This record gives sequence, structure tokens and C-alpha cells, in this order.
Amino acid sequence: MTEQIKNTLLNAAHSAAAILRHFFEGTFEIESKDTINNLVTEVDKKSEAAIIHVIRTAYPDHFILSEEVGELSTESNYKWIIDPIDGTVNFAHGIPICCISIGVEKDGIMMMGCVFNPFMNELFFAEKGKGAFLNGKPIRVSKKAELESACLVTGFPYRWAKIDTDPIPVFENFIRKGLPVRRLGSAAIDLCWVACGRFDAFWEYNLNPWDIAAGYLIIEEAGGTVTNFKGEPYSVYHKETLATNGFIHQQMLDEIAACENKN
Repeated sequence: MTEQIKNTLLNAAHSAAAILRHFFEGTFEIESKDTINNLVTEVDKKSEAAIIHVIRTAYPDHFILSEEVGELSTESNYKWIIDPIDGTVNFAHGIPICCISIGVEKDGIMMMGCVFNPFMNELFFAEKGKGAFLNGKPIRVSKKAELESACLVTGFPYRWAKIDTDPIPVFENFIRKGLPVRRLGSAAIDLCWVACGRFDAFWEYNLNPWDIAAGYLIIEEAGGTVTNFKGEPYSVYHKETLATNGFIHQQMLDEIAACENKN
């Protein structure tokens, strides 16, 4: 069963990737959702349809949660959590930092995840208890132990007025310390790049399950740590994400808490 799920997962990712490649830097319809820069393209919808078709062909009774169609609810204990294009704004502008993200949850526990950036030919995969991989080769988080020498990555919401927390003070705190902080525009890629040691930590407010389901498992299987901003056990259904190499996790928690306590 597990091997069949893995094959279905990878087939779905490759099917969607073919669509992304076909339309990249081409002409396609773009719409705004709740804000002008929260975009959805016809390619998101075609990618999503291709993924769901592959899953439904193999597992017609499985629960699906996907960014554009929402919940396709069933009584199954399996749930597929899908982002057909994570980094849609990048994709719409011809920026090749975007990906397909698919996580598979069983009985509320993430068991498998895949993040595929077809433009950089990077496919990240993890299965619970079996490690994390980039293009079939094992990956591990960095060993950096001092925050002052870390390289960080974050993101900002497009719906700023609709969230209760201002993300700028934490960001400002880190850049005033002289730390390099990047903003790539794809949370799934951010998480995977922590998992393979390119970044040492990632934090963001107000993400959705489809942004982080696969990347969360990939980080944990690469030896990293993921919690909320209080250091509590993580859930992809919560709105705070701190993912690190583990060595600087407490330092990140302390800095975030200090900023939030000032407000």
C-alpha cells in the first residue's frame, strides 16, 4: 500500500509538472482572489485537475484538500493535501521559484510528502521514518549552532489587513542584527531549502495546510525541528510556522517572543 501511494504521489507531481513547464513564460489567464496580488491562474487549475485525476484514479475514496477546490470530503482516513502551484505570483511573472506540493496524511499524521520544482529539476521527497531526499539522494539540515551566523528565510501575507499579527517587527529585528533574510515567495521551497541545509531557519505567519504539509515532513525527516512560535508541537492546520535545523530553534523562539512581547 505504501509503495503504491508513493508511486501515485510521484506520478501526480510529474503530471502537474508537465503542465507547468508547458505554460511557463507563455500566455495564460490570471485572476485575483481576495486581494490584487493573491493570484490564481488557469495553470493552477489545470495542475490541480491533473493531480486530482491521478489520485482519484488510484484512490477514488480518499479525502482531498486542495488550494483551489477546497475539500473533497470522504470518510477515508487518508487525506491528500495539495498546492498545485506554490509560488503562483512567481510563476505568473516568469520567476522559476515555484513548485508543486503534495502531502499525504493518514489518521491525522503526515506520512509522505513531495515538493517538485520542475524549473530547477529539484524533487524533494520524504516518508515518515525513512528520511528525506532530493532527487533520490539523502538530505540533512545544516549544523549551524549560532543564530548570528545563520541564513534565514521568511514570507509575508498578501492579506495583511486580515491578520491580527504584524510580521514586520520580527523581520526588522533580524535584519537590524545584520542577519541575511531572504523572501523567495514559496513557503514549500523555503521549507525544503532548510531541509537540505541552504537555509538554517524559516518562519512565517498565516500559512495554509497546502503550503506546508509536504515541506513540514521533509524538514522533520531531514533532522530539523518544526513548532509554532511558542515551541509547542506543530500542526499544519495552525497559523504559526517555525522550522529550523534544530540547533538554533530555541534562539529563534527567544527572538520571536521578545518581539511579540514588545507589541
